[in-house]
Amino acid sequence: LDRGAPEPIRSALMEGASWWNQAFEAAGFIDAFQVKLLPEGADPMDARYNIIQWVHRSTRGWSYGTGVSDPRTGEIIKGHVTLGSLRVRQDYLIAEGLLSPYVNDSTVSPEMEKMALARLRQLSAHEVGHTLGLAHSYASSSEGRASVMDYPHPKIDLIDGNISLAHAYDDKIGNWDKVAIAYGYTQFTEDTDEDEALSEIISKSLKNGLTFLSDQDARPQGGSHPYAHLWDNGKDAVAELRHLMEVRKIALRNLGKNSIPKGTTYAKLEEILVPIYYLHRYQVEAAVKLVGGRNYRYAHKGDGQLITEEVPGDLQIMAIDALLKTVEPHNLVLPEDLLAMIPPRPLHVARTSELVELRTSPNFDALSAAATASDLVFSLMLNPQRASRMIEYSSRNTNQPGLELLINKMIAATWYQKPEKGYLGEIQHVVNLNLLNHLIRLAADESANPQANALAYQTLLKLKGRLAGKLPASPNSNTLANRQYAVRLIELFQNDPDDFETNKAPEIPAGSPIGMDMRCGF
Repeated sequence: LDRGAPEPIRSALMEGASWWNQAFEAAGFIDAFQVKLLPEGADPMDARYNIIQWVHRSTRGWSYGTGVSDPRTGEIIKGHVTLGSLRVRQDYLIAEGLLSPYVNDSTVSPEMEKMALARLRQLSAHEVGHTLGLAHSYASSSEGRASVMDYPHPKIDLIDGNISLAHAYDDKIGNWDKVAIAYGYTQFTEDTDEDEALSEIISKSLKNGLTFLSDQDARPQGGSHPYAHLWDNGKDAVAELRHLMEVRKIALRNLGKNSIPKGTTYAKLEEILVPIYYLHRYQVEAAVKLVGGRNYRYAHKGDGQLITEEVPGDLQIMAIDALLKTVEPHNLVLPEDLLAMIPPRPLHVARTSELVELRTSPNFDALSAAATASDLVFSLMLNPQRASRMIEYSSRNTNQPGLELLINKMIAATWYQKPEKGYLGEIQHVVNLNLLNHLIRLAADESANPQANALAYQTLLKLKGRLAGKLPASPNSNTLANRQYAVRLIELFQNDPDDFETNKAPEIPAGSPIGMDMRCGF
């Protein structure tokens, strides 16, 4: 471990990396995996040392676990982990927003520090796992935290209506990690049939309910696996989404002056607000993969694993309904007393990609926040691959919900709702136009099944007719303008679909680490 890591971070990194000794001991290597401070004067690039390097960057960039391997044999010669010192900042902000701990101008909450250090232990273990040759294991969060090679979201508990971070991150190596080390490192005796022994390791893990799914299965845009996700928790993606929406509601209600230390500019409230307002974003990504979803494994002939199966239709309907709940105006509104506490940024304190993109500069934009949150949901629900799967699956199995059902539910939850007045009404207008833009995009998307284009286009025609017919009876001038504008957008798209460009919602603030591609870090 790099001597430059300060305490208590140094001890957390050493402890997390040392978790791998649990896996190696399970594979028969007693006290063989050790973590020590780098000797005085040693060069971190020296190939004799596997190194965890602590570095400073201008942003909270990705952490990395890589290695130098012998190209002739594949032997790992040197493992090298790079951890960014700002990486823990996001957890710190989340903890401030969830706990609002500065009552009576108190000092940093011990619960916040505990959470931050728990995250660093997990991070250290994860990146060291890459240097040992392990890939991401993204189904593990649905199997009881079975691997540190998953991307963990903090587990947030509600106890008597109060938020607790006591179990935010795991404190040990996972069961899948022990399987991976046993498979990759066990030294068999000469009289052992190695292929048979390795197959037995995998067979036993399958019987214990452990599976392995990696990067290509976990991405939300177009992804279809119901259990392999990034930054999620639990087996039931819908239940966890509902849970996080409840946590988010409580945290937003409490957010305010007790969320920042004494002497801190009130402008910092926006930095704390963003990860709380979008707290559900990754669980949205998990839940949406149930829609048009398909469960599968990396099955081999004779291994007894599931090959493929459709996600049950009733579960998909539950996911659709839970996703549409997140874009209801009362779930996107922000408390007036909180909005009154967020001033423009002070001199020399610049806006960054971690903050809401403003259309009301220099003042905070509450409607832009609602726009980005709803845009995320609609972009995932109407993803062309997802839409195409829904058409195919429902044509082959009438128990599967079709794209038409999905679109009808989306329209009913937005355009066909009677808007309220004021702030809630303007949120509804923003949400409505976001959905319209995504329907237009799907109607024109050449990568989608043409029937998906047709159903989206048909919906636009029906919506145009309904809105045009209701224009004289619109309840207020703002809603009338919203409907007239929607009719005009549909007409423009009809007249010149090739050159028509939809309006784009502001880009959602950065949630994952910033500034580098994903590769193997988290």
